[in-house]
Amino acid sequence: MSGPPRIGYFADIFQTVKSLAVGMSITLRYCFSRTVTIQYPEQKIDFAPRYRGIHEFEADKCIACDLCAKACPVDCIYIDYSGRGKNAKLHRFAIDYSKCMFCALCTEPCPTECIHMGRLHDLSGYTREDTVVEFLELHEKGLRTPMPLWMHKKDLPAWAAEEKARVERGELAPTVSDADIKPVQAVKRR
Repeated sequence: MSGPPRIGYFADIFQTVKSLAVGMSITLRYCFSRTVTIQYPEQKIDFAPRYRGIHEFEADKCIACDLCAKACPVDCIYIDYSGRGKNAKLHRFAIDYSKCMFCALCTEPCPTECIHMGRLHDLSGYTREDTVVEFLELHEKGLRTPMPLWMHKKDLPAWAAEEKARVERGELAPTVSDADIKPVQAVKRR
């Protein structure tokens, strides 16, 4: 024999309906708001001033000191060389971007400043092996950073054509120092 329903039963139903109403109101609010999807690469993505993208490497400056590989916390930099200092002969300089976390710790200890964080972020490929970038092979082609697959198209947007020309010329990406960044003004609270 069952008695009248408990008060907790109705409270649970009320709480469920209230929770459902709150969730649906959030869903409907976003359903009718403007989308924020960027049609990349047709539209340029604006990055933070100190954005750290795929590395740019100046092989002719490298003295094979191995400091960048030692500083890397995830061991994603592979260097093979013979000799030391100015007599060093670099045989391989590669970075495995499936491991790299773009921390820029490899750029700090470099005495010749031959490795830099770049501005490109797209390293699309068809296999896992495509994530390992052989920078000496790029250097032989006159490049300092890998070029994304989509940049090989003929009809590129203006911003992408400029970036492609910069990469093909072997120019380094412009960098922003702390002095170039304007400090944020403090907001007074009432």
